[in-house]
Amino acid sequence: MNMDLMTNLMPASAEVFLLVMVSAILIADLLIKQSGRMVTYMLVQITLLGCSLVTVGTHENGVVYAFHNMFVDDLMSDVLKLLTFLAVSMMLVYSRQYLTVRGLFTGEFMVLTLFATLGMMVMISANHFVSLYLGLEVLSLSLYAMVALQRDSAVATEAAMKYFILGALASGLLLYGMSMLYGATGSLELGVVANAIQYGVVDKNLLVFGLVFVVSGLAFKLGVVPFHMWVPDVYHGAPTAMTMFIGSAPKLAAFAFTARILVEGLQPLVQHWSGMLIILSVASMAIGNITAIAQTNLKRMLAYSTIAHMGFLLLGLLSGGVEGYGSSMFYAVIYVLMSLGAFGMIMLLSREGFEADTINDFKGLNQRSPWLAFMMLLLMFSMAGVPPTVGFYAKFSVLNAVVQAGHLWLAVVAVLFSLIGAFYYLRIVKLMYFDAPESHAPIAVGQDTALLISVNSLGVLLLGLLPGALMSVCAVSVQQSLLLH
Repeated sequence: MNMDLMTNLMPASAEVFLLVMVSAILIADLLIKQSGRMVTYMLVQITLLGCSLVTVGTHENGVVYAFHNMFVDDLMSDVLKLLTFLAVSMMLVYSRQYLTVRGLFTGEFMVLTLFATLGMMVMISANHFVSLYLGLEVLSLSLYAMVALQRDSAVATEAAMKYFILGALASGLLLYGMSMLYGATGSLELGVVANAIQYGVVDKNLLVFGLVFVVSGLAFKLGVVPFHMWVPDVYHGAPTAMTMFIGSAPKLAAFAFTARILVEGLQPLVQHWSGMLIILSVASMAIGNITAIAQTNLKRMLAYSTIAHMGFLLLGLLSGGVEGYGSSMFYAVIYVLMSLGAFGMIMLLSREGFEADTINDFKGLNQRSPWLAFMMLLLMFSMAGVPPTVGFYAKFSVLNAVVQAGHLWLAVVAVLFSLIGAFYYLRIVKLMYFDAPESHAPIAVGQDTALLISVNSLGVLLLGLLPGALMSVCAVSVQQSLLLH
């Protein structure tokens, strides 16, 4: 019995470690005064480092199942978890100064961040509809609370309410679809569901009906059209630190969540769900890019650009094969890196009583700080897909997979919408370099934040010049995890 317990716990040891540390931090935070929040902050960073070491230390070649096949430990899950820990750690470094001056640098924020990270880890390693949903709800409930953390802000409270209500609706759609798939196949385990669809006698109409609801729920979590209504309002209304968190690490979990369900569980229905993804993808790229042009608030602009980027990510998933799924994972990783940098720059320029969240706040940035302007230029070029930044290579790899899959027209449409999208990114560059600044207030940047934004932005350039290693990691992890079992 003890051996059986250890066999189950070993693949999930990082999750167990994180939960133990969250409990310890929750208790320790009660004893720490508000002025000593750096202790809590350091404990959270140590926890993320510890999770990374445990994930690497318990990695095994091949695919390991635990808890009656409800949980899986494979190369893709380990890579995505390590990237998630890195993204969350970067978010905390960027957010520290911003949250401190607003009175939001609290134990509650850091504990909710770790609980959300736990939810992402469960989503990434789930192999069963129940564990998938459990991870999703742990993440979602933490995010709802984080958005509402600024209790005296009517805008943040409104954003949290919208997020909560629409999130509950999406969860209902997802559960209803899962219940139909269970009714048709008799199982909640992804591998058994796939085998039942492939070889069993099942009601195809019930399966496709369930698939529609499941894809709808997934579309909401990714924030793609027509389930995108929450994205601009939540991005705009939430404090920028929470917006950065929502727009970064959870995208990695959302990719894993979508890939597990569609590729592992519903691969035999690929002809049905790939058609749905084409519609979602084209609509997201169209509405996301075109609507972003009209935005004057930078957070709303980035929200609509997120919708367009998620449409691009779906292109890789619908094109199928190792190349398609690998390029989609690569795109998700690169998007998270770019998103962290862009929101980090907004927080860098913000100060007490002032949010630098309109595009006019970036006017003349080159005159105020040439280095920060150059960093922002790299990030905007990468989001627009301008070579030699990594955003270009990420888009190219997805488009190449789409063409290889025989959807040439879809690649042409994606390129056209990318050209439209380049306008609003390059507009920021124009404002920074060719317009006079509206404010000459000094930009106070902490050393750790300045170093991180530099590494983040230069990393976007370096990965664009040398993308092969990361692309290979994504392709190999997808091949070993999604397609060989």
